[in-house]
Amino acid sequence: MAMQAAEIERLIKAALPDASVEIRDLAGDGDHYAATVISPAFRGKSRVQQHQIVYKALQGRMGGELHALALTTAAPQD
Repeated sequence: MAMQAAEIERLIKAALPDASVEIRDLAGDGDHYAATVISPAFRGKSRVQQHQIVYKALQGRMGGELHALALTTAAPQD
């Protein structure tokens, strides 16, 4: 069962309410997405830590309902 972009965004926003989230369906199949997530919660965190926060927000759906997610994460520029 494919995951909808709106559901991915909802899960990320639930964990990171102050985040700016953009989801793109890369293949039009509901299985391959790219996400850009910008959040103050990422300040002082490594790229790996930022990605771990996003994956945790997806509550174990990576590799199951959500086959592939290309992540771009960053803290906002002040």
